[in-house]
Amino acid sequence: MHHFSKQNLLLICLLVLLPLSCKEKINPDPIAYIPRLNLHPNDVVYDWNELMLKVERYANGFRPGPAVRAIAYLGLSDYEASLKGMPDYKSIASLLPGLNIPAIENDKQYHWPTIINNSRAYLMPRLFPTATPEQFAAMAELEQYYNNKGMLSVVPEVYERSKEYGKAVAEAVWEFSMSDMAGHNHFLDPFQGYQWQDHYSVNGDWKPTYPGPGKPIGGVWGNARTFVLQNNEKICPPPVPFSQDSASQMYGQAFATYTNANETEVNYENRWIGEFWSDDHLNLTFSNGLRWISIGDQVLKAEKSNLETAVLMTVKLGFALCDASIASWHSKFYYNLERPQTYINRVIKPLWQPKLNNPLTGDTGISPSYPTYPSGHATMAGAASKVLEDLFGNHYALSDRSHENRSEFVGTPRTFLSFSEMAQECANSRILLGVCFPMDVESGLTFGTGIGDKVIGFPWKN
Repeated sequence: MHHFSKQNLLLICLLVLLPLSCKEKINPDPIAYIPRLNLHPNDVVYDWNELMLKVERYANGFRPGPAVRAIAYLGLSDYEASLKGMPDYKSIASLLPGLNIPAIENDKQYHWPTIINNSRAYLMPRLFPTATPEQFAAMAELEQYYNNKGMLSVVPEVYERSKEYGKAVAEAVWEFSMSDMAGHNHFLDPFQGYQWQDHYSVNGDWKPTYPGPGKPIGGVWGNARTFVLQNNEKICPPPVPFSQDSASQMYGQAFATYTNANETEVNYENRWIGEFWSDDHLNLTFSNGLRWISIGDQVLKAEKSNLETAVLMTVKLGFALCDASIASWHSKFYYNLERPQTYINRVIKPLWQPKLNNPLTGDTGISPSYPTYPSGHATMAGAASKVLEDLFGNHYALSDRSHENRSEFVGTPRTFLSFSEMAQECANSRILLGVCFPMDVESGLTFGTGIGDKVIGFPWKN
């Protein structure tokens, strides 16, 4: 007969219990069992975000606004569906008229990654309905991957309940999205509802530049639904007074763009910065708003952040970027200021061209096809950087690898000491490319950081 010490007996017990560590442990008292999101890894949010970046790169009509709007609705659904796993946070549905989130069963158990997976799987194909068959297949594959993980993590009853609740919340968020008449289907025609000729009367008013579509993108995007901004907060302070006098502030703005952009032709660092932050062109990269999701995802991965942090990052970045895009476009078409190229060609040097090129089409000397003030890049960068600072710290150093190993343009990683430093360089890149005045980026950054502050100050917590 074998004799076991207490130590041996304890070891055997641990070995017997070890296989259960791969399964989420189910407490026999369900009322007391509400596992927290911060006990889960970020991978379900990270992987869906990364797939979105791949899909949006090729999504025609989603720039500049519908793409970041999609992040906001995806993040909102994640957040509202997960609240019982984030006891420090509360629903914001009452602040968004028309949003009716189905109640969760407080006395039941849920598996948060399964909830988020099924929320994303419901919303992604609806928010990006122009995706290719291959992209839809990738969505279905990712959905199945995380559902399989869910089935291995919890008992069938909890898995099925979580799957259904994630879908139910997503359905409610989708209904809410459809009630935004200006924003919901804007991607179908980004030129809708605005004739530039009706708003052009004098020098200084915006008119098309070429190469380009010959009409402005997003003329009515400023009417889309915002999340934290009131209508009267969608306007930034005015630009300097328009003048063609060589002693005027306006001329100085144009001359600064002219000289900086000319330097870009011979200065590799300028070209690197300009191309690194461009994110202008369909099929080449994701758009400039989603660049900040790419950056946030890199931090999630580097820090091995938990699922709660990933959910908060996505919803707050989504709100900040969406509202920043809407407010900057509202301001752009309110002030209706011409691009630097138009001013420089008329006042300083005929036939001068900016330095924004499209390596896919071969087009050179491109100006974005909408008014210049304030900069959309700068406004979204300011808003996103504030959110990331609030989540990860004011002095978080990182190398942005969003475009590492790209051969079509200079995407070599650049290293920064903070998110605000990244935002400043992103904004300045538009001057180096010759597509913005200095005031566009300065006002845009200030405007955007204010929007970011409003997102941070939103009543998220109990």
